[in-house]
Amino acid sequence: MSAGKILIADDDHVVHESLGIYLKAEGYDVFDAFDGQAALDAIDSDISLCVLDIMMPRVSGLDVCREVRKNSRLPIIMLTAKGEEIDRILGLELGADDYIVKPFSPREVVARIKAVLRRTSEQQQNADDGVVSHQELVIDIKSYTVTLRGQSIICTPKEIEILYMLASNPGQVFTREQLLNRVWGYDFAGETRTVDTHIKRIRAKLDNTGLNWSIKTIYGVGYKFEVE
Repeated sequence: MSAGKILIADDDHVVHESLGIYLKAEGYDVFDAFDGQAALDAIDSDISLCVLDIMMPRVSGLDVCREVRKNSRLPIIMLTAKGEEIDRILGLELGADDYIVKPFSPREVVARIKAVLRRTSEQQQNADDGVVSHQELVIDIKSYTVTLRGQSIICTPKEIEILYMLASNPGQVFTREQLLNRVWGYDFAGETRTVDTHIKRIRAKLDNTGLNWSIKTIYGVGYKFEVE
């Protein structure tokens, strides 16, 4: 029985060969794409996770991630060259679940893949009924939908996960580090600006005028969902 289907999207044949050997040894089915457009064409509901290089021909990894996140929660691990900090942060903001800096150990990549798949599975299983509601706001983590005053609000998966976490724990202050760790499931030290960007986007999408809740900034600490 297959452990899952992994799509490797990278224009470097060595990456495909090295990762493919280790993944197949762990029981995964491996699919290959050598440019961004081929990656988009290969992604379907059967793919369990995508290992996605940022720098690729035709369509960049960032653009692939952006396109996938319009309608899919497919786990994505981005590959980035050493020193590409801006691209790495952009990848996180677009909804990547993890990133790995090249050069890397294939064993490390396999371990990260297992961790992301395990975390994704646990999040789905531990979501209770998966619905949190406050005045005129409904967040359904199972269907990854947000409605406000009966209208659907288009949010990225990471925006929904942050909002769900905050709204599920009204009054509790979460540090930026806690949100990074719980939503992305990895310690992205020094990249807390990603959280600030997501919070800014969430606030811009949710008009809480006249409602009894708000997302509050606790300066020097983090954020909380406050209900009056």
